[in-house]
Amino acid sequence: VQLQASGGGLVQAGGSLRLSCTASGRTLSTLGMGWFRQAPGKEREFVAGIDRRAGITSYADSVKGRFAISRDNPLNTVYLQMNSLNSEDTAVYYCAATGRFSTVRVQGYEYDYWGQGTQVTVSS
Repeated sequence: VQLQASGGGLVQAGGSLRLSCTASGRTLSTLGMGWFRQAPGKEREFVAGIDRRAGITSYADSVKGRFAISRDNPLNTVYLQMNSLNSEDTAVYYCAATGRFSTVRVQGYEYDYWGQGTQVTVSS
């Protein structure tokens, strides 16, 4: 499975971005998906996750109400809509996929495949 993340960039505080992650090599409906991020000097952290088919989602407390994860299985793409961005959201964002679980996973070690990361920078 290969994951290609895109959509990062520079945005002002309060603005929005939508990240995309396209999977190849395996049908998306067989994969649980997640977004993680890593800021400079900090550990990687879970941001959002979505299960294979039912659309059940989970979010880190820091992004609840601002971010939304969704998936378009026919397009093999997962999205992360990010609204009301602030400087604390500045990080490299990674999409990840797991074929081992049917429910939403929030730990990095539960994911088998990782994308290359896309930089999100929020200016204040």
